[in-house]
Amino acid sequence: MPAPLPTTIKLHKTSRTLELGYADGRSFALPAEYLRVNSPSAEVRGHGKPVLQTGKQNVALLNVEPAGRYALKLVFDDGHDSGLYSWDYLYQLASEYPQRWQIYLDQLDAAGASRDPDVSVVRFKP
Repeated sequence: MPAPLPTTIKLHKTSRTLELGYADGRSFALPAEYLRVNSPSAEVRGHGKPVLQTGKQNVALLNVEPAGRYALKLVFDDGHDSGLYSWDYLYQLASEYPQRWQIYLDQLDAAGASRDPDVSVVRFKP
């Protein structure tokens, strides 16, 4: 069964969140960073091998554009604008936010990378 369509979509530029509201009363505020690192674009998903996105802590959403009746095109201030977020994918990102975010943080840690664009992580091997 397809995911429900949002009844409200609000871009909050100050808090850098995208708010999605649904007819059943559920509402989600998704951070721009979370949406950026989970972009459905080929740049992020790779061709079968996802590319870990680093240094996106301060990324902001500049614009939200409809893509037909099936998706949103999100425009980020780092120049990224090639991912089309289908209604199904947005609902999945919203409803799985805590788990997906922790997986991302664990991947960063395992890679010795950082969310902060001004930080380089250096690890010394024993």
